[in-house]
Amino acid sequence: MENGSKFDSPTNISLANKDLVASMIEYKAISVFLVLLICGVGIIGNIMVVLVVFTTRDMRTPTNCYLVSLAVADLMVLVAAGLPNVSDSLAGTWIYGHAGCLGITYFQYLGINASSCSITAFTVERYIAICHPMKAQTVCTVSRAKRIIAIVWFFTCIYCMLWFFLVDIQVNKTQQVECGYKVSRNLYLPIYFTDFAIFYVIPLFVATILYGLIGRILFLSPIPNHPESNTERWREKSSKEKNGAESDSNRMNNRNRPKGALSSRKQVTKMLAVVVVLFALLWMPYRTLVLVNSFVENPYLDPWFLLLCRICVYANSAINPVIYNLMSQKFRTAFKRLCKCGQVETQRRNTYMSTTSYSMVRDPTNVRPETEKPPLENPSTVPKLPDKPKVEGELYYSVV
Repeated sequence: MENGSKFDSPTNISLANKDLVASMIEYKAISVFLVLLICGVGIIGNIMVVLVVFTTRDMRTPTNCYLVSLAVADLMVLVAAGLPNVSDSLAGTWIYGHAGCLGITYFQYLGINASSCSITAFTVERYIAICHPMKAQTVCTVSRAKRIIAIVWFFTCIYCMLWFFLVDIQVNKTQQVECGYKVSRNLYLPIYFTDFAIFYVIPLFVATILYGLIGRILFLSPIPNHPESNTERWREKSSKEKNGAESDSNRMNNRNRPKGALSSRKQVTKMLAVVVVLFALLWMPYRTLVLVNSFVENPYLDPWFLLLCRICVYANSAINPVIYNLMSQKFRTAFKRLCKCGQVETQRRNTYMSTTSYSMVRDPTNVRPETEKPPLENPSTVPKLPDKPKVEGELYYSVV
């Protein structure tokens, strides 16, 4: 995506000049190692995000739906941009042909643009949920979140089809096949600026304003009463009037419930704000480089700085699951449950086999022989059972 020649290389496939770094073994080794490490962590983490939301019922919230959309977009960036970059560096030439050049470039930009739109979507959703809780009852729902996500992906799919007409393969001076842009610099510069404005500047501008409003409500002033909490208080008040008095445990729960809800909302908002800040910081080197190279006659193409830009782009797609694990108790618990799923199933199976392999037995010390039955004082009356509980060990299941 650097504007150095008429036939440039795609953004995330190769940011550096191949002729310049072909003999740099150190550069290739570091590049391949970092890309494989970041992409491996990112692919595993984003797959876990998708799995825990789909398999855990209480994780299916509107915000988590947008995080699933973001995880899928990040997966697309890592698979379509990071992995082809490794094979391109090792082979020294493009090995995926013309169709691969078109498809990989398309999915790169689709993942990048869809991730930006997903970040904007969950920012707006957080703003409505915190600042307009009455409206959130009808607006912030899972079904509406799914419709918005479908619209986001439909829009980005249509928009990114433009890249099918902008890339092609070509043989360079060293007889190596490259996948790059086939149009002149003057034609693709407006596309770069459009991407820069729609998928970077506008999302960050919207996020800055909305998180400022959220912070004012959430941290500087009392949080508005949520409609659901108002309904619960009305029900509890009616129950109190009917029953006469409220127990101490219910009073304690009612006191702690608003604090717990406020703490949970603060935690989620902080986590999403960190995702937005990292998106801004990690995309800044690459976006700045493209912007500067669009105006200078001799583009800046230092291979190590280009590697830094590429690593930051991949890290942005890989770091979000780490943020969820560090800042969200629900995601951390869900991740642990997912990792221990196979172990838990094995333990359940072993426990079931052990319980069914033993029969119900009596403790022989508490069983009297049939010949030593105590005489009844009045045979016509049934002896009254004692009110005290049964002694431990009278009847039990033998479980290992």
